[in-house]
Amino acid sequence: MLNNKLDKAFAALADPARRAMVERLVIGPATVSELAVPLPMSLPAVMLHLKVLEDAGLVTSRKEGRVRTCRIDPEKLSLAERWVSARRVMWEHSLDGLNAYLDQTKAEDEK
Repeated sequence: MLNNKLDKAFAALADPARRAMVERLVIGPATVSELAVPLPMSLPAVMLHLKVLEDAGLVTSRKEGRVRTCRIDPEKLSLAERWVSARRVMWEHSLDGLNAYLDQTKAEDEK
């Protein structure tokens, strides 16, 4: 189940327009019209991108009258962040081990 959530999150974030929307929503809630302003696409295209973000669980929206306001779901976004951080820690540990090995072999070569 975790992989499915991550797959959806990363697939949603793969598109630059959706990443731009997420970056804007990190600042605070925004209407669909506000999200559409900087994007070179139609309002229906923006709605399709928002649907992908909502399906991935990264964004929630609420309609009040004729205005749809979107918000970021920080918990879902942090799921992807935690996954990346865990991989970074693993690689840093591996690289530290490689660095120690190289230092050791360099010292042995200098003898």
